[in-house]
Amino acid sequence: MNFQLPDIGPVIPELVMTGLALILLTAELFIKNKKVLAFASSVGVGGVAFTLIGASGTTFGGMFISDGYSTFFKLIFFINAILSILISVKYIAIEKVNFGEYYSLILFSTLGMMIMASAADLIVLYLGLELMALSTYILAGFIRYDVRSNEAALKYLLLGAFSSAFLLYGISMVYGLTGTTDLKAIAQFITTHGLTANHSLLLSMLLIAIAFGFKIAAVPFHMWAPDVYEGAPTSITAFMSVGPKAAGFAALGRVFMIAFGSMQFEWTAILIPLSILSMAVGNIVAIAQTNIKRMLAYSSIAHAGYVLLGVIVANNEGLAGMMTYLMIYAFMNIGAFAVVIMLRTEGFKGEDIKDYEGLAKTHPLLAAIMLIFMFSLAGIPPTAGFIGKLYVFMNAIDAGYTWLVIVAVIFSVISAYFYLRIVMYMYMREPKVEVSISTSPSMNLALIVTTVAVLAIGVFPSIVVDLAKAAISGF
Repeated sequence: MNFQLPDIGPVIPELVMTGLALILLTAELFIKNKKVLAFASSVGVGGVAFTLIGASGTTFGGMFISDGYSTFFKLIFFINAILSILISVKYIAIEKVNFGEYYSLILFSTLGMMIMASAADLIVLYLGLELMALSTYILAGFIRYDVRSNEAALKYLLLGAFSSAFLLYGISMVYGLTGTTDLKAIAQFITTHGLTANHSLLLSMLLIAIAFGFKIAAVPFHMWAPDVYEGAPTSITAFMSVGPKAAGFAALGRVFMIAFGSMQFEWTAILIPLSILSMAVGNIVAIAQTNIKRMLAYSSIAHAGYVLLGVIVANNEGLAGMMTYLMIYAFMNIGAFAVVIMLRTEGFKGEDIKDYEGLAKTHPLLAAIMLIFMFSLAGIPPTAGFIGKLYVFMNAIDAGYTWLVIVAVIFSVISAYFYLRIVMYMYMREPKVEVSISTSPSMNLALIVTTVAVLAIGVFPSIVVDLAKAAISGF
């Protein structure tokens, strides 16, 4: 009996990441200085990024694929993990939850995202999603003595399990109809047997869309996001506002473009209302928020609506626009949360927008950095956020969705109100309380990287745009 091991070349980054996470989990028992673990985690993730070079092809019978598409998303996950670790070091010490397993959980969650991006089979996709989700549920409740953190973890767990049930039900129906969970085989079966109008298949596609809607926090499946973003540790709020959302879009793009490629009309009819509702609810409800973490939660919902436009376009240009937007979003959103964390000191949370009153007079450099991130999130040139929206909108117009872009632009203008309100508080109000900031070398590094990236991509957009186009070329 001949037994041949599968080719491990395409899966080497995932294997290295697994080893790194397990080593850190064990090392936590012996290393008392948790900053060492943080340093090892960030350097280790950077090392994993180098293993992406040459890691291409398919393995495990075609269930796992490493291509330009998945590699680009893995770069987003690595950036997200490294920046989240850098902004966490001081924060978790202040919150008195400076435990080593914190960093291992971030790596395990990132590993789940990597598997999702490379999944060429619905079962592998589900395994990656659960690894990502279970790790993030624990991280959301990491401040065990804080009722808000406990509530965030419980809500995230219950609604996350609910969305997983939708996904499993949809997968089971697809398997029952096609006899396979392989994405390309599903597409071939649908085309060969003319199942595009099959009501059961349409229902299964709807269930899968709902499950992804939960993961990317698209309306009306967004109800967990504001409470979880507010209650979770701020560094984890930054982490899950980028990573799981990007992983959800990576899976959404691959499943709908490949498995359901012949049913484009049907799934765009599902995604267009989700996009419009996400932009509407996210931008309008954000206006009423007084807690900056809740405001950024609704902002994240609105951005999911913009990013959905790239999937709705349903071609490589649209997906490249989606990927560009998510890369930019990682820098500007984590940067904004980093500023929020800097205001967190002993006895002062710094989460109310009134805490930013007069910040330009007490801490002018920090206010200037926050202004850059608010401008970028609003899509004001010459920041990277403008480039992200520009490319997504242009691709949508080229595909004939001019009316949808007009709707998106209107809501984008509305969003300027609550972003610029923070700027107004910082520059046009007098400080009412003495705000001190908690800084550290790792936090300063994260702010430098995110600020430079937002400005550099805004001025030289080809840095990311060309990378995304190259990554999607063979999709």
